[in-house]
Amino acid sequence: MRRYNPKEIEPKWQKHWAEKKLYSAVDFDKSRPKFVMLTEFPYPSGVGIHLGHTREYTLGDIIARHKRMTGHNVLFPMGYDEFGLPTENFAIKNKISPQKATKDNVANFQKQLEAHGFSIDWDRRVNTSDPKYYKWTQWLFLQFFKAGLAYQDEVAINWCPHCKTGLANEEVVNGRHERCGTLVEKRLLKQWLLRITKYADRLIDGLSDVDYPKHIAEQQINWIGRSVGAQIKFQVAHSTSSGQASDKKQVIEVFTTRPDTLFGATFMVLAPENPLVSKLTVESEKHKVESYVKVAQGKSEVERQDTEREKTGVFTGGYAINPANNEKIPIWVADYVLMGYGTGAIMAVPAHDERDFEFAKNFDLPIIYVYDQPGSKENECYSGEGITKNSGEYNGLATSETREKIVVDLSKKKIAIEKIHFKLRDWIFSRQHYWGEPIPIIHCPKHGTVPVPEDKLPIELPIVENYVPTDTGESPLANLHDWVNTTCPECGDPAKRETDTMPNWAGSSWYYLRYFDAHNDKAFAGLEKLKYWGTVDLYLGSLEHTTLHLLYSRFWHQFLYDQKLVPTPEPYSARRGQGTILATDGTKMGKSKGNVVDPAEIINNGYGVDALRVLIVFLAPYDMTTPWNESGIAGTFRFLQRVWTICQEHLAEAENRKHKAESEKTEELKPIVHKAIKRVTKDMHELGFNTAVAALMELVNDLYKLKLKKPLGSDEWQLALSTTLQLVAPFAPHIAEELWQEMGNKESVHLSQWPVHDDRYLVSETMIIVVQVNGKVRANLTLPVDSTEEEIKKAAEKDEKIVPYVKDQKILKTVYVPGKLVNFVIKD
Repeated sequence: MRRYNPKEIEPKWQKHWAEKKLYSAVDFDKSRPKFVMLTEFPYPSGVGIHLGHTREYTLGDIIARHKRMTGHNVLFPMGYDEFGLPTENFAIKNKISPQKATKDNVANFQKQLEAHGFSIDWDRRVNTSDPKYYKWTQWLFLQFFKAGLAYQDEVAINWCPHCKTGLANEEVVNGRHERCGTLVEKRLLKQWLLRITKYADRLIDGLSDVDYPKHIAEQQINWIGRSVGAQIKFQVAHSTSSGQASDKKQVIEVFTTRPDTLFGATFMVLAPENPLVSKLTVESEKHKVESYVKVAQGKSEVERQDTEREKTGVFTGGYAINPANNEKIPIWVADYVLMGYGTGAIMAVPAHDERDFEFAKNFDLPIIYVYDQPGSKENECYSGEGITKNSGEYNGLATSETREKIVVDLSKKKIAIEKIHFKLRDWIFSRQHYWGEPIPIIHCPKHGTVPVPEDKLPIELPIVENYVPTDTGESPLANLHDWVNTTCPECGDPAKRETDTMPNWAGSSWYYLRYFDAHNDKAFAGLEKLKYWGTVDLYLGSLEHTTLHLLYSRFWHQFLYDQKLVPTPEPYSARRGQGTILATDGTKMGKSKGNVVDPAEIINNGYGVDALRVLIVFLAPYDMTTPWNESGIAGTFRFLQRVWTICQEHLAEAENRKHKAESEKTEELKPIVHKAIKRVTKDMHELGFNTAVAALMELVNDLYKLKLKKPLGSDEWQLALSTTLQLVAPFAPHIAEELWQEMGNKESVHLSQWPVHDDRYLVSETMIIVVQVNGKVRANLTLPVDSTEEEIKKAAEKDEKIVPYVKDQKILKTVYVPGKLVNFVIKD
């Protein structure tokens, strides 16, 4: 009997599938429903792929293979996100050009990805640093420019002193560059920006038309930060004690979501960056204010927003008039107010805002309570809703009613208007780096910013000797005088090229569209192919990219829809995020820690890629972050060996029985096979890959029990094992294909029809309950089908295989999926 040898069968089938182009999607196939399975394409910025890549692409591949077997025309493409800081930093560190780094890394990535046996349509591969691709990235930028959504402005930007480039707000996490971890500074630079704010409402409203998990949708909504309220004008008063308004009619406008608390505003606060600071500060306070502003500007926004730190500020010496009661209130400067949200000024209501309350306590400022709440005390801050008081004619009203009436009344006096504000800011699109798409703009002394004619695209990135970023705020391209100096397309006079490059988000904001028509040299994609493939049916990616990349690509797509360049308003019908694979000790993997697991080592050490694929999905639910289990690979390899062995034994016995009469037919195999079909199919639709593998393991165990009393070799066994191979195929494609062919099938198992269960064979008095601890399968219980939820949970907790895990542990949560699964969540 042949032994299971992954090193023999896996390369063989990978070569066969590639030669036959088995996984090529077919444009305009109307005979089958289409399905676009998208996974985030990798940055080829290191020496090879890691387990995170393996997990994401294996999950995508399992879905793609299953969909093919259920009769879909599946597009499962892949490419490389080559521009940007990850590749440039790798090139600088290794003292090679970004071009060479990209070429070498992509070649290695390609080899490793092919060794995983993914069913990718490689004919549609995209490479974002290929001029044939970024020609269209530049073309799309010009459409933004022509529509007035790409513009230049001098703005205070986030500057990374390590990477020496400007950053979008979304690239700063906890005050640090999200890639290198360096504390970000503020710099005033002329930048290109995209008006993403014009799409703020639609980026929120569009989420109602797509299938995103709640936490992913909320991340988008929270980042955009839509707030409904009122913009109120406060007249500036003389800094003298007269309290009369200034002749200059200077006003401070504030945005508030709680205009009902206006009578409780006892002081105003300006952000240190607010231009009004210098205008409203009296002469005697200028030195104090200027010193404070200088210190504040050296702090990150995250540091300034820290609710735990002591509130600091400085008095300007100026006053404003509260329009609700004509009281004169002082104007302060404090760093807990940011210029980036609202107007950069607030009306401070210390009784009902925690930050204002702390500030008022620090500086002994008045605190006036303007509504009551049950159980509230007037020596502490409280927020929420209540009954209005200390507010003149509005006393006794519910705060919600006061909110409406006071805005109407102030609007009549032209003091207030209803307003919607967003935290979202226009997208800073310039990067002062070499390795990126050149921005196709020419600066002419006469005509200003002029777009490069479309027939002159692409503007190719020139080869340079020195690609290391400078600290001057200019890209290394600025030193290439022969490239920079050009002529104006409008007048032909001497002009200069734009030397900033695009961010790495540019090429990844539309790459999925290029997969639909990867070789089109007339357009970024033909409209007919865009109509056929439509939206991406399922987009699987990192949980870390559910704000940045998702927001940017949705913005680009919505703009393209407005330009009638794509047929759908949203790019992705559904989005899911897979969890991270941690090191065995539960810490994040990193080269500096020496705990990175190379998938190639596992594949090449005899276990093979099928065993790795099965383990990577069996570890935990797909969206759960989980530590790597080194010992688990031996278990999944044994499982595949058992599949191999029972099939080989059947084939041998079938050969022996070839000339013997068929034994009496029974249907003992059908109940366990059809139960597995139902369970695995349901799990596949629900992305329950780990429980699907558990069901397959249970099926194989049951088949081994039955072979002791029901000899192998019969037609009944042939059907049962063939069905088993079809269920195994998405998870372990190589072994399934090898055995499928050995069992006499000529067409690939991956093109066979997914089995359908028959309810006639599912009548049973018992059910199997999978028991997990922290998402990992630890036991299977056989219980009566009429067991209650409480009975199932008790039986699971007392099971001998579970007791060692929960003994002396506090069970934080028990998740129960009726008739299927119990998961105990405990503290590790």
